[in-house]
Amino acid sequence: MSAPLPPSQFALRSRLLHWLMAAMILTMLFIGIAMVASLAEYHRLVAIHRPLGIAVLVLAIIRLINRKFTTLPPFPPTMSASERKIATVSEYMLYALMLGQPLVGWAMLSAGHYPVVLFGAVYLPPILPANPILYAVLRETHTILAFLFFALILAHISAVLFHTWMIRDRLLDRMALWPTRRIK
Repeated sequence: MSAPLPPSQFALRSRLLHWLMAAMILTMLFIGIAMVASLAEYHRLVAIHRPLGIAVLVLAIIRLINRKFTTLPPFPPTMSASERKIATVSEYMLYALMLGQPLVGWAMLSAGHYPVVLFGAVYLPPILPANPILYAVLRETHTILAFLFFALILAHISAVLFHTWMIRDRLLDRMALWPTRRIK
């Protein structure tokens, strides 16, 4: 009797977390841009940005735990060894940013002696002491990481679309929420 074929898609839980977090992270990036561009709406945008950032952090932790206990589908055979390595490294970088960016934001607010309001009267404790110089460094770091995050997301989307539309190896099917036929 032959061994079963590996799954052609990520587990449903993994796919749901992926798309939920993709929507949240893109929302966060665009809110961040709008916060810089619109002083009139700044406080309203910050009130969304802070708890959404903490939600991204919590979901990233859940996603890493889920990933540890989930069988991953193989890369399509059309991907070269170097493409697989680049995909793996960029994935690690995305995970690092999903964890690091919210932590830098939380640390920045702590150093700036600003509260991290989740909702109503629910606040997160500061993770660093108030320090204006540290706040300035972390603010710049948060901005640089946001640009890096945006660039990595664009590269990720571009690679998936290239494989899906040009190579036609059904790479997108690995993370699709819709049913797909088995890749053979």
